[in-house]
Amino acid sequence: MRFRFLLPLALAFAPCLAAEDILIVADEIPAMENLANHWAEKTHLSSKIVKQTEMPASLSEYKTVAVYIHKDISAGAEHAFLDYARNGGKLMLLHHSISSGKRKNQDWLPYFQITLPLGKFEDNGYTYFDPATFDVVNLAPKNPITKHGVHYDRKVEYKGKKLDSFQAVNTEVYLNHHFDGPRTSLLGIKYTEPKSGRSFEQDTAGWEMKRDKGTVFYFMVGHKGTDFDIPQYLQILTNALLAK
Repeated sequence: MRFRFLLPLALAFAPCLAAEDILIVADEIPAMENLANHWAEKTHLSSKIVKQTEMPASLSEYKTVAVYIHKDISAGAEHAFLDYARNGGKLMLLHHSISSGKRKNQDWLPYFQITLPLGKFEDNGYTYFDPATFDVVNLAPKNPITKHGVHYDRKVEYKGKKLDSFQAVNTEVYLNHHFDGPRTSLLGIKYTEPKSGRSFEQDTAGWEMKRDKGTVFYFMVGHKGTDFDIPQYLQILTNALLAK
C-alpha cells in the first residue's frame, strides 16, 4: 500500500475542514491533551477529545478517530468505532485500547483479528509489565509511516538483523498479542524481563491493516502521557495521522 503525505495541503485547507479534524475518545484525558497539542503544532489539524459517553452520533465527519480507553469500552462505543472503520474511516488504536479488559467485548478483538491468549505467561499467555523499559524496533524501514522524518537514535539486534530503534523508558509493555489475520507490521518490541532475564522479540508494537473500506492502526507505546513526547514515536504517529 502506498502512502502520500499531504502536509502542505493539510495546512492550506485546514480552515475548510470540519471544526475538529480528529476525534480522540479517551478516559485518561491529560495524555491525549499532550498528543493533541503535539499534533496541532506539527500539522495545524485540530482535535476534539471526548469520553465515550460524549461521542457524537456520527463519526463520519472526522478524518481520524483515535481510541485511548483504559477501562471498559461500552457496546455502543465499540460498534460505533467498528462501523466507522467499516465505512472507510481511519481508526487509530493506542496502547490499552487492545488489552485484557477488551476480551469482554464480543466483536472488538475479533474484528482486529487478535487473540490475547489466556493461561500462564510461561506458557505464552498474554501479560504486561509495568514499569518496563524496552526497545521499539523499526520493522518496515521503507514504509513512510516509520521512515518519513523519523530520526532513530539506536540500533539493536532483532531476530538476527541490526535494526533502527528508539527506547520507551519506565512505561508499560504488553507481551503475546497473537495475530489471527494478516496486517502490515510496522514496529516490534525487544524487551528483557529483569527477574528471569528472559528476552522477547515480538512484531506487535505497531501495525496497519485494511478492514472493509477503512484503515486501522495500532501503536502500543503510550501508558504515560510523556510517552507521546518521544520524538521518534510522535513522528510515527503523525505520519499515520497524515497517511492517505
